[in-house]
Amino acid sequence: MDIQDIKNRFGIIGGSPLLNRAIDIARQVAPTDMSVLITGESGSGKEVFSHIIHQMSTRKHGAFIAVNCGAIPEGTIDSELFGHEKGSFTGAHEARKGYFEVANGGTIFLDEVAELPLGTQARLLRILESGEYLRVGSSKVQKTDVRIIAATNVDVYNRVKSGKFREDLYYRLNTVPLRIPALHERKEDIYLLFRKFSADFSDKYRSPGIQLEPDAIQMLSNYSWPGNVRQLKNIAEQICVLEKERNVTAAALLNYIPNESATNLPMAINGSTKEDYTERDILYKVLFDMKKDMMELKKLVAEIIQSGGNTSHVIADNTHYINQLYQEVDQTVNEPTFTIKKPVQNAPLDYNYTQEAEEVEESLSLIDKESDLIKKALKKHKGKRKFAAQELGISERTLYRKIKELNLN
Repeated sequence: MDIQDIKNRFGIIGGSPLLNRAIDIARQVAPTDMSVLITGESGSGKEVFSHIIHQMSTRKHGAFIAVNCGAIPEGTIDSELFGHEKGSFTGAHEARKGYFEVANGGTIFLDEVAELPLGTQARLLRILESGEYLRVGSSKVQKTDVRIIAATNVDVYNRVKSGKFREDLYYRLNTVPLRIPALHERKEDIYLLFRKFSADFSDKYRSPGIQLEPDAIQMLSNYSWPGNVRQLKNIAEQICVLEKERNVTAAALLNYIPNESATNLPMAINGSTKEDYTERDILYKVLFDMKKDMMELKKLVAEIIQSGGNTSHVIADNTHYINQLYQEVDQTVNEPTFTIKKPVQNAPLDYNYTQEAEEVEESLSLIDKESDLIKKALKKHKGKRKFAAQELGISERTLYRKIKELNLN
């Protein structure tokens, strides 16, 4: 079966060389029993490739079980995967088979494998090495013949270095690495995918077809798509249901695509999410803004000194900045460390500033700064928390938590 046949069978759309390479690797490794570690961003289609490998293997008539390791509580994941005996823990009223026993002769897909607890990782390693495991509460060794396909959207090797993932398990799972390209790496496929999704949803909802204007197509291609194919599919569905004008322009498309320029917080590093760096990112933003204002103030003061106290032409050259600075101080600082007389609109710029700088101790509380930024974002977006969270560069769930912690309701 060639690559195009695989695409047709599994509903894969696109001609990107990176996508074709991933399909080719899956096709070659499928007939073997080698473990595969699928990596790629969330929403890029990792589970589809696990189905390709299973369906093209000798185990295709056996069971295929997909397990989201991140969705199972740590206290019950061993029971879910390996089973348990009656009375082995509170609530274990009868013996239960685990996924590895049920999938004997088939394939198990472990999604978000990097979220497994260390104890469970040791049990999984034993299965990979010998096919043996123990039910929870039992001393009898069980055997299983299961192929393991794992997937993750984080850098597992970084978790190995931080001690959160076993190195020996990493190398056993990573026998064949399979990387799924992100959607922004497949720009030539974005419009093809949108056309397919919009056509499917138009049929589903019995609505007229969607046509994109050239500027809208260009916008689709230039967007970074952090949610990948899943995000593109959701936006296509929204447009099919909500958009009254069936010829969609770039201006109309902006109502559905988040504004990427809405946040300028530092990016997460080493595979960490924005949520891991919430407080630090907000502090960085405050410090960067303060530094920018201080540099501009130094420049303004230096020009006044060099002019020998004659401030008229300096004020004329910096009227825009003085107005902007006055508004920022008035809006964001409760007890400013300096005061600038607000210029009068349309008045001649020949007056002198007689009010001297007044030094007042400013609150340096991170909680106050964080609270103030959240209030500003909510006010700017008229209480819409989704857009306020995007403005702050944090998840909507984190924003809800912060609002509750800081009593901002």
